[in-house]
Amino acid sequence: MDSILYFLIGFLIMSGIYSVFSVGLNIHWGHTGLFNIGIASFFLLGSYTAAIISSPSPNIEKYEEYLWGGNLSQLSILGIDFWFPLVLILSALVCILVAIPLALITIRLKEDYLALVTLGLAETLRIIFVNESWLANGTRGLYSIPRPFDLIDRGNYDYIYFVIVMITLALVYIIAQRATNSPWGRVLRGIKDNENTMISSGKNVLRFKVEAFAFGAGIMGVGGALFTHGKRFIDPITFEPMLATFIIWSMLMVGGSGNNRGAVFGAFLMWGIWTFTQFLPGFLSDANLRFVFVGLIIILFQLYKPNGVIPAK
Repeated sequence: MDSILYFLIGFLIMSGIYSVFSVGLNIHWGHTGLFNIGIASFFLLGSYTAAIISSPSPNIEKYEEYLWGGNLSQLSILGIDFWFPLVLILSALVCILVAIPLALITIRLKEDYLALVTLGLAETLRIIFVNESWLANGTRGLYSIPRPFDLIDRGNYDYIYFVIVMITLALVYIIAQRATNSPWGRVLRGIKDNENTMISSGKNVLRFKVEAFAFGAGIMGVGGALFTHGKRFIDPITFEPMLATFIIWSMLMVGGSGNNRGAVFGAFLMWGIWTFTQFLPGFLSDANLRFVFVGLIIILFQLYKPNGVIPAK
């Protein structure tokens, strides 16, 4: 019974983390119409930022080699390690700082070209982290990444991290809801529906697009940090497009683009399908075939329910 409970907690943790990514993508595509298929770039940046700034300096005897160890996990207030919120903020900030110049350069491009540029950035960053071992230990990856509030209860840590993820998801959801329901969010929807109308009404469309792109990227950076401290190990293979971009797009498309509740629901639904199909008998549980299942689900939804389970209002 305990093993089943631990499995379910692990499933909910990963669903919550992917929900954060889905909400970030919803800011880009669902609310603004920015076709970003380079989610993996912000996934990677958020993850590596969190790992490097929270880990101690590299130990050469253990073949550890990375640029710098911030050792932020040693920061405590009144004996309690409240460093984790700072890690989330810094991970989001790094993604925002990368997203702003990228958006300024690419946002004027048409949708197809924007997609190519963001995809190219994701693959470029991943290859850099593969080949430049001095930066983040190369293909060996970063491991034994510190866990937040690890000293509270090591025996039942998954329950603690589940609470951390759900609280973070709730905060991200509330911030995203307030932003998208504000006048700023209504301008974003207007840009998606009819950009020329917004230009003629005097709105600085470029500025709004850059802000939306940076905002969504920051949310993805938070997701990357949550992923890193949950898994406690990352390497460049983690950020291959299938699990770092494709599945997140499937979550938003199935849940409901343009609706933050749909983004969260889709994340839980699609991660559930991805997780539980591994228990199918025989060759049906093969990882590559599971991607086929996800693709078929996307096709069916596009044919019969193109707006998703919870469509935009």
